[in-house]
Amino acid sequence: MVYITVNDLTQFNAVGAMQLPRFMTFVLVISCELYRAVAGPGAGLKTWERFSKLDYPGDKAFLYDTFPDNFMWAVGTAAYQVEGAFEKDGKGLSIWDTFTRGGNRIATGDVGSDSYHNIQSDVRALKQLGVSHYRFSLSWSRIFPNGSRGSYNEIGTNYYRTLIRKLKEINVQPVITLYHWDLPDNLQRTFGGWSDPALVELFRDYADFCFQTFGDDVKYWITIDNPFLVAWNGYGTGKVAPGIKNDPDLPFRVGHNLLKAHAAAWHLYDRHYRPQQQGKVSMALASHWIKPSRTRRESLQACQWSLDFVLGWFARPLFTDGDYPPSMKHNLSHRLPSFTQAERDEVRGTADFFALSHGPSLSYQLIDASLKFGQIEVLDLRMLLYWIRAEYDNPPIYIVESGWFVQGDIKTEDSKNMYYLKRFIMETLKSIKYDGVNVIGYTHWSLLDGFEWHREYDIRRGLYYVDFNTHNLKRRPKTSANFYKKLIQKNGFPQLPENRPAQGVFPCDFAWGVSANSIQVETTPTQFVDPSVYVWNITGNGELRRLEGFQAPPLRRAQHCADYATIRQQVEEIRGVGVNHFHFSLNWSSLVPSGNVTQPNTTLLGYYRCFTSQLHQANITSMVTLWHHTRQRSSLPAPMEAAGGWFNRDTVVAFADYARLCYRELGPHVKMWITLNEPNDEEDVSPMEGHQLLRAHALAWHAYDQEYRHTQGGQVSLALHMDWVEPAFSFSREDVEPANRVLDCRVGWFSEPIFGSGDYPPRMRNWFHQRHSLDLFQNKLPSRLGVQYMGDITWIMSPRPNAPVVPWGLRKALNWVEERYRGVAVYVVANGVQEDPARFDDSLRVYYLYSYINEALKAYILDGVNLKGYFAYSLNDQRDPGFGLYGHVQDEEILKASLFQYQNIIRHNGFPLQGTPTSALQCPSQPLPCPGCLVLTKRPVVGFLSLVGSAVLVTFGLIIYYAAKRHIDRGRDTNGTIFSKI
Repeated sequence: MVYITVNDLTQFNAVGAMQLPRFMTFVLVISCELYRAVAGPGAGLKTWERFSKLDYPGDKAFLYDTFPDNFMWAVGTAAYQVEGAFEKDGKGLSIWDTFTRGGNRIATGDVGSDSYHNIQSDVRALKQLGVSHYRFSLSWSRIFPNGSRGSYNEIGTNYYRTLIRKLKEINVQPVITLYHWDLPDNLQRTFGGWSDPALVELFRDYADFCFQTFGDDVKYWITIDNPFLVAWNGYGTGKVAPGIKNDPDLPFRVGHNLLKAHAAAWHLYDRHYRPQQQGKVSMALASHWIKPSRTRRESLQACQWSLDFVLGWFARPLFTDGDYPPSMKHNLSHRLPSFTQAERDEVRGTADFFALSHGPSLSYQLIDASLKFGQIEVLDLRMLLYWIRAEYDNPPIYIVESGWFVQGDIKTEDSKNMYYLKRFIMETLKSIKYDGVNVIGYTHWSLLDGFEWHREYDIRRGLYYVDFNTHNLKRRPKTSANFYKKLIQKNGFPQLPENRPAQGVFPCDFAWGVSANSIQVETTPTQFVDPSVYVWNITGNGELRRLEGFQAPPLRRAQHCADYATIRQQVEEIRGVGVNHFHFSLNWSSLVPSGNVTQPNTTLLGYYRCFTSQLHQANITSMVTLWHHTRQRSSLPAPMEAAGGWFNRDTVVAFADYARLCYRELGPHVKMWITLNEPNDEEDVSPMEGHQLLRAHALAWHAYDQEYRHTQGGQVSLALHMDWVEPAFSFSREDVEPANRVLDCRVGWFSEPIFGSGDYPPRMRNWFHQRHSLDLFQNKLPSRLGVQYMGDITWIMSPRPNAPVVPWGLRKALNWVEERYRGVAVYVVANGVQEDPARFDDSLRVYYLYSYINEALKAYILDGVNLKGYFAYSLNDQRDPGFGLYGHVQDEEILKASLFQYQNIIRHNGFPLQGTPTSALQCPSQPLPCPGCLVLTKRPVVGFLSLVGSAVLVTFGLIIYYAAKRHIDRGRDTNGTIFSKI
């Protein structure tokens, strides 16, 4: 279930056009006028509040949908970054040609990607991508070498004519930027660059030539790219060309001239070229995003100022009133130039669309701390788009630059770039579908690796890898290019059958359960703790008053299990969930502190006996774990831990004896045993320890099989931890092998000896021996296994670090088990997510339970996985903080929203088709459990799969229950069955 809040004002407009009663029409008109009143200058201040109230986590879930028809898919480049040929065929120097030769600069863009000599290669790349538009910039100094029309260069102009002609041949529309930071150096030396108003007319003349020369084939023009960066970092901080600094007022004079130059070019096009060419003109404005450091209104206002000083500096004059934001005028006073009324009229409205630039050219790199006003910079394209919608009255927005980067030593497998691309496009899609933002196109930056301005060649942003060490600068598509190509073909993320929620129910004998790491223990029955005598004031205030000096005589009857208040309370909690199974762990070190089973803690053992018997009477099946280690402690008896722990063979034998004790004392009420809980979870477990753990499990299993199974009829297995991983690039063979290696070395390490060949996975053994001359069992298994792990940044993240919520990972994990060990029966017995214990309306867990159980249903119905049960983790926050279905405030028990969600799913036994009669969902009633009913003799192997949901994709343990005799070092019995716990 995805919860979505959609504010769709188009419905108001459509309804308002209908014939309605007079009073209804009045109400609708008021509503629309109210919207118009709140949209405009300052309305963006509501953005942070709006997004804080959106449904969570439904709003964060991945949106499967497509973009509007005729959505413009583009890539972009800038002349100085990619063209090269800086002195060829009459080109003049630009300020970047001179800037890169001064100071501490190391590299230049003299060659760049050499696009000047590689038009055909670049066009071929565009055709492969399938984009509809290509944004590129003209080099002013290639067309007018000294900056003025009198220096016109025919050869340089023909280069762009050829490029445009080649684009038309492949049906790609050009989006041309007139100025992308590379001012002719002559204009900088003669006039001081953009600091001189003379450049307004010079730029107008240059634009006039370009409109006249190329305009018949161009429908989208960008006059100036990122004027903030040009003014602030070119003429203020000196970080980019022309590198001027130390005059704090100069950036604002430069920005003033840039706005005037743009307005002059826009009016020129509007009056002389638009009637024939029918194009659109705008200015590319860049921005970061900012979030309040505190929830106070002052922090929100500071965020608004930050955007005003970066984006509003240029956007407000163009889209609102022709003047600067009031916050800038108030804070800068005389430092900020002023517009006359005539100039405001000239600037206002000179943008046919909002051209937005978003990415690392500005974000996190060239935004000074002073411009953040003490707030926190974050990446959030969707909120930025909504802010623009609110602040500037919903203009059409063309994202003319977006994307991220990878380090310069990364070649074609740019996974980071691919995931950021996916994220930004997803945010764009949500802004259209959820927020009503009018986004008309998206441009990924960039087509090619090139010279990255102040970062030189330290980073790469291209979809195509350029080998700068080859003579012809060969281009090769990266992983991100393949991703973008497929996305364009599909026009977004269309919902596939596997993405749709499944409808159906689980079998009638499906096991619904809940898990807890441990239970609350009370060693003395509550009824016998206080022998005092009380007087009950039944006719007065109803209080109990203790009589001093009196005590009740000792009771002569034996203690009963029902006397334990904690047992009654816990069993009632479990019954309240509506489950028929409960999984918990014993504590070896507490039950047998000395390690000698002849000296057990009889009081604790009696409590566990009572607990399991009360569950049995409540018709709840117990699943009991014998050894449950944690990252903080091993749970071994102290003498064994001191003697070497699992490295000591005596520990293996002692564990089998401990298992016999538990079987004997608790077995009449326990039908599912787990010997070891996730022995492969710890990163520092060595292969030798793992070998000993497998032996311990085998001895405990054989003890039950030979001594107790015929009378108790239970099942025994172990639980394995599993982090589901898959190739970052499913189409890359180089990534498939490492993913398989991780699964073999983490899960197959324990599952293959039991369910497969009886030996360790060949891939694990071979890979390890290739890297170590010593025997497998003399070394620790490398924690990373030669693999770089990463997550998809579009996933929902839980509060727990590195614990994304990825429901489909469960389905893939279940299929991995099915493909490896055909026909195994699987119980998902520990699946949960951590959330703030104070959130009783735990919406993340509500979403989690629905989504993960639905994926489990898909595995059962669509994939044929023999899924037998599902256990939610966990019962309550007291024992497992942040994971519980029950919350607690002091002594008060709180029923969380997730509890009702789980109850509802259990009551319907899954997700039945709408309209299914209730009677059709009823399963035959099950008889109460009895020891003689569950005897297994030579039945197939039974196993349990355990999923916790807290790792790369999804974390789970594999719990394997089996009844057929086998040995660790022999092949598996083919007549086997597996129960799983997740």
